[in-house]
Amino acid sequence: MDIREARALFPGASEQVYLDVSVRGLLPLPAQEAIQRHLDSRIMGTGTKEEVHARIEAVRERFAHMIGASHDEIAITKNVSEGLNLFASSLPWETGDNVVFCPELEHPNNVFLWYNLRKLRGVEARVIEPDEGRVPVERMVAAMDERTRLVTVPTVTFSPGFITDVETLSREAHDRGVLVLVDAAQSIGALRTDVRELDVDGLTVATQKSLLSLYGFGFLYVRRELADSMIPGHVARYGIDLGPDAHETALGGEDLRYQPGARRFDLGNYNYLGAAAALSALDLIASLGIDKIENHVRRLAARLAEGLLLLGLPVAGGPPGPHLAHIVAVGQSGGGRHYTADDPAMNELHGHLTEGGVHLSIRRGVLRMSVAVYNNDEDVDRVVELAREWGKS
Repeated sequence: MDIREARALFPGASEQVYLDVSVRGLLPLPAQEAIQRHLDSRIMGTGTKEEVHARIEAVRERFAHMIGASHDEIAITKNVSEGLNLFASSLPWETGDNVVFCPELEHPNNVFLWYNLRKLRGVEARVIEPDEGRVPVERMVAAMDERTRLVTVPTVTFSPGFITDVETLSREAHDRGVLVLVDAAQSIGALRTDVRELDVDGLTVATQKSLLSLYGFGFLYVRRELADSMIPGHVARYGIDLGPDAHETALGGEDLRYQPGARRFDLGNYNYLGAAAALSALDLIASLGIDKIENHVRRLAARLAEGLLLLGLPVAGGPPGPHLAHIVAVGQSGGGRHYTADDPAMNELHGHLTEGGVHLSIRRGVLRMSVAVYNNDEDVDRVVELAREWGKS
């Protein structure tokens, strides 16, 4: 399917200029239909546990293929936070170990767990300051020492939404024996993200953003060799290997044998409704092609950034460059609250755009506009025109 044709599968895209996939994406019609089929089977009492389990394995396989992993390197989770915590709680931390991260550019849920680990295990949370909205890879590498066990970054920052040089960070970290864990919430489904090329040890994502699905469903990738060496911090039946013929209620013996690879991190019954939506959405993304999607959203983001810069607006990061993904931020990064900016002018611009039918967000002091597969040139031009009107008022 051509990307321009795909817009028709997102009715919400024609009702507004929806530039907020960084919070949650619009749901496509095929995902809605998959959800309805699942609900119909529950209402009517049809379908079997084997069928929904088969859907879990299908969605695991589809996601693994998307990121260049094998299916047994993927655990099913409910969100990014659970994935991060499952990974962190399963490492053999020792008092005096440290983790290197940049809290100001992270979602809070890739911050809280490291401070909590400091309380639980005496791990040092080694904080690095950002570099004008960018992840400071060189400073993070310089902060590593013989007690650094892990470095964690977003593939695309929570705000202002710049691309992280994960490949360089991974190379330098691994040369020092340091593991790399990434929060890919803002990149998966929008940008081509290959775990082999990035050379990361762990990656976590949820499906409500550019994976065009629902809250409450997600994935955790763990490199197979690492996963096989980890003792899960949390366990449940689906993470325990009792053989292919054992019933899901089987107990087994006292000597636990974990599922191979990342499957050991699977917990109890899955979000089968979320799996139905995610499987349909992943099929749609695959039919469009992730490379074409990336080219589309980055082109539109560049067009938006250039248009706003011509109006004299303070676009974070300046002119489009390698840092720019599908997120355009306007204003002074840092400060502000969740729904307001420190700069009154930015709050006024936000109000004008919202009144004009644009759906966007404010995060850490900046207006954050995030482009998805269902957006088009007309959406971008509408935002620029509204900004021009505001500038003249």
